[in-house]
Amino acid sequence: MPIRAHWFLLILLSVSSCQEATQRRREYAVQGIDVSHHQSRIDWSALPAQGIHFAYIKATEGEDMVDSLFAVNWCGAQDVGIRRGAYHFFRPNTPVLDQVLNYIREVDIEPGDLPPVLDVETLDGASEAELVKGVRAWLTLVEIHYRTRPILYSNQKFYNQYLADDFSDYPVWVARYSEQVPELHAFRNWHFWQYGDRGRLVGIKGPVDFNAFSGNPAELEDLLVKPQVLPAPVHPPVRTEP
Repeated sequence: MPIRAHWFLLILLSVSSCQEATQRRREYAVQGIDVSHHQSRIDWSALPAQGIHFAYIKATEGEDMVDSLFAVNWCGAQDVGIRRGAYHFFRPNTPVLDQVLNYIREVDIEPGDLPPVLDVETLDGASEAELVKGVRAWLTLVEIHYRTRPILYSNQKFYNQYLADDFSDYPVWVARYSEQVPELHAFRNWHFWQYGDRGRLVGIKGPVDFNAFSGNPAELEDLLVKPQVLPAPVHPPVRTEP
């Protein structure tokens, strides 16, 4: 085989290997996906029969971007009994309050939904200190609003380098496209693992991210947003005339 043809074949094989579909990690009892407008219209009714238990859905990004299919996907997941959650893509150089308001305007979290997620995977030119300050503010304000602790999403490298030391008290959803399980700084545990971005499912055109939950179905239920228990009203004592 001529040398030029040999190298062309190697390139083709390399490209095709990168396009291989992500295989489900069947050793995990709880399987999920995450989606956005990139998946176009989804036939949600086709997903439960394929063993999809939860879905994280892109809601917002920065100060004013709203995913064009968020509302459709948000209702679609609920209609078929898939546990749903909504994530915000964080922009470190955009005012934090504007980003919080963008999220809470769009996302009406109900009891039985998954906690909010902050997707942090870029510095956007900010310093590490600025990043940490902004992320802390978003997580705190969103927790106050929804009365539930948010989850922090990032890829393994970014999380270990910029976030692990300052956010050890937050649940972690980590991306690592590998046969190897995530390895987080200081042997931290992960809750969700995004293990591939080329999953294939009936009802979704094109590739979709595959995720696994680290625990069993009962542990996933424990993580869901709980109904708010309001304190009993306090009535002043009734005074009686002597």
